[in-house]
Amino acid sequence: MTEATEGDGWEVDPDDEQGAAVISMVGRQLKARREAMGLRVPELGEAMGYGEGLIYKVEAGKRIPRPEFLDKADEALEAGGLIKAMKSDVAEVRYPKKVRDLARMEARAIDVQWYGAHDIHGLLQTEGYMRALFEMRQPAYTPGEVDRVTAARLARQSVFAREPAPAFSFVLEEVTLRRPLGGRMVLRGQLERLLEIGQLRNVSLQVMPIDREEHAGVDGSITMLRFGDGTAVGRSPGVAAGRPIDDPKQLRVLELRYGMIRAQALTPRESRAFTEQLLGET
Repeated sequence: MTEATEGDGWEVDPDDEQGAAVISMVGRQLKARREAMGLRVPELGEAMGYGEGLIYKVEAGKRIPRPEFLDKADEALEAGGLIKAMKSDVAEVRYPKKVRDLARMEARAIDVQWYGAHDIHGLLQTEGYMRALFEMRQPAYTPGEVDRVTAARLARQSVFAREPAPAFSFVLEEVTLRRPLGGRMVLRGQLERLLEIGQLRNVSLQVMPIDREEHAGVDGSITMLRFGDGTAVGRSPGVAAGRPIDDPKQLRVLELRYGMIRAQALTPRESRAFTEQLLGET
């Protein structure tokens, strides 16, 4: 049997109170079950195929276990599904807190509007493109951290399957679609993904050409989410120092800028044709 590495799983963010509380609870349950069976940590590690260091870390609430770890623990400790039942709670807190908060807002939104000054929205990215971005990050992520943030971003894309479906409007810069981050094949996959998402009836994709002489997006990216209760939240580097805002006056500034950006960009039909042309050139 091949022993899993002690680096399996993810570090607990000490600033994430909810996540730390969930993982501490999991660790206490695991330890209590192990001690009730009269097993020492090395014995449990051998039965599960994991190093004892990882067992200690999970029991101490310092490591977020992977789902297969909980499956093996449930079997080794004859827990009858009690440990497996914690997988759903662990699955949520495995993602960074700021990603969970964003995912909750996106799940509530009925309308999402976004302009990216130099990137592609996470909801539109392929897994390959995500990994390429995260692997370029400085200070560098560990391989485990790359896996974690990639899984978190992929999970957010479930919002496209929500019913009723929210309305999405995205405006992307041409230069972003030409830059081969991760290599040509990764870029090709990303362009294909954009064409696929653009076919959804609730999604509008537009491209801002490089040769535009007027551009309302010079102050940076814009994100706006509207909710069913009539409230909204927005964010842009050019307003309130980039902090999230919900003040109606400040939101109107973002709405004005975003409306002008959409008017200056290619139409959705023109953008699709342009993306197909780029794909043929890549």
